[in-house]
Amino acid sequence: MSETTKVSIKEVEFFVRNAPMRMPFRFGAVTLTSSAVLHVRMQVEMENGACATGWAADMLAPKWFDKDPDKSYEKNLRDLVEAAQAAASNYMEIGKQPSSFFSIWRQGYDAGCAWGDGHGLNRLTAANGPSLQERALIDAVGVARGLSYHQMLVDNALGIELGDIHTELQGVQLADIAASQPLKSVHIRHTVGLVDPIRRADIAGADLLNDGLPQSLEEYVESQGIRYLKIKIGGDAGADFSRLADIAALLGEKNITYRATLDGNEQYGDMEALGGLLTRIERELPVLYDNLLYIEQPLDRAVALDESLAADIAAISQRKPMLIDESDEGVDTFKQAVALGYRGVSSKACKGLVKALANSALARHLDDGSGKFFMSAEDLTNIPVVSLHQDLAHVAALGITHVERNGHHYVRGLDHLSEREQQLCRSEHAALYRQMGPLLALDIRHGQIDLSSLQRPGLGGGEAVEETALTRIEDWDMNTLME
Repeated sequence: MSETTKVSIKEVEFFVRNAPMRMPFRFGAVTLTSSAVLHVRMQVEMENGACATGWAADMLAPKWFDKDPDKSYEKNLRDLVEAAQAAASNYMEIGKQPSSFFSIWRQGYDAGCAWGDGHGLNRLTAANGPSLQERALIDAVGVARGLSYHQMLVDNALGIELGDIHTELQGVQLADIAASQPLKSVHIRHTVGLVDPIRRADIAGADLLNDGLPQSLEEYVESQGIRYLKIKIGGDAGADFSRLADIAALLGEKNITYRATLDGNEQYGDMEALGGLLTRIERELPVLYDNLLYIEQPLDRAVALDESLAADIAAISQRKPMLIDESDEGVDTFKQAVALGYRGVSSKACKGLVKALANSALARHLDDGSGKFFMSAEDLTNIPVVSLHQDLAHVAALGITHVERNGHHYVRGLDHLSEREQQLCRSEHAALYRQMGPLLALDIRHGQIDLSSLQRPGLGGGEAVEETALTRIEDWDMNTLME
């Protein structure tokens, strides 16, 4: 086991990169047509005097963290940025003196939640700031120590004590939950948004992108061999069934063997309607039903953990497991959800890697070897370089064999990066990306991507960031997203 690293934090800076979207992404009640990625650069010093830089990044996703209809798009963006800046101040104060990563994380997480409570933010929004700081610090420690993320887990170079998070995990080591070897490849679970075209013929001539990438689901399954799907449902059981029938028909015509998940994005407030949809799928779309793996967060977070719904939640989960995503606000939420009948919880980098590690350990602790309790891997439109690489490095280290990915679909390849950054991706991550005419894009073959290049010091890709290609947060105008 590696010696626990002690580190002090010297500087944290913020940058933003706008990433134009090639097509609209509708999830729940929101349609996203533009995006920006918040970047964090952290400078640290090790006990031996060595210095290192760590990076982290997340899509600024309005109306996912906080779906309050009375809050404007601009207010959502400001909340996320201010939560990140407050978390940076907390980490800087906590990390003045050399401490273990875990000690800094524990205090930083608590401080971030307290700050959010004091500013009227929900825990999901408030915790995103500390999660960015956490990833930047992990990246810096790995770079300084010359350790990949998987190596940091196996050796516990971060000093993480799972039993300090959940008492029932006393004695459980990170090596117990990490894969014996990091995955070399992973299946893409392709997002099918609520307004995504299913067939080529569904796309009107004026709406054809002709940008070198697939546009319809039909093109993705044909050209990239996609075999795992994450299908968005919108809360209208009739409309949802009709769309699911169209998708099932396409896959049946192509004679494709597939697996799918349903994502409600909090759009179902009525368990009876959800149960009715599931019954109709089972009766009329039996192949789709048999290949459904789980149902992700169908209930609004306001009621998703309501004890009065426990019997209904358990009944649905006995048919198809239900998992929480947006409701996963705190380190103890998964345990609360399990008590109500949920079976799973999502891993999303934006919610924090340490929390995901603890949830993974909890799922294993609860499980009897049947896979009844589980952690899935989901996406918040992670795009190259930083956010995508870090999330994939995490998934590879835990051995999760399929992961939701949608950045390759809604953002046009690596066009949002500078030429120097693209060239570094070509040379350093040649198996992960492919040149498609003038476009460099994620290389999806047989529905999978190659992760081997991510086994490098840190979290997989911070060295490919060109700082001058980013906009400093103080110079960024969020109105550029709303024009």
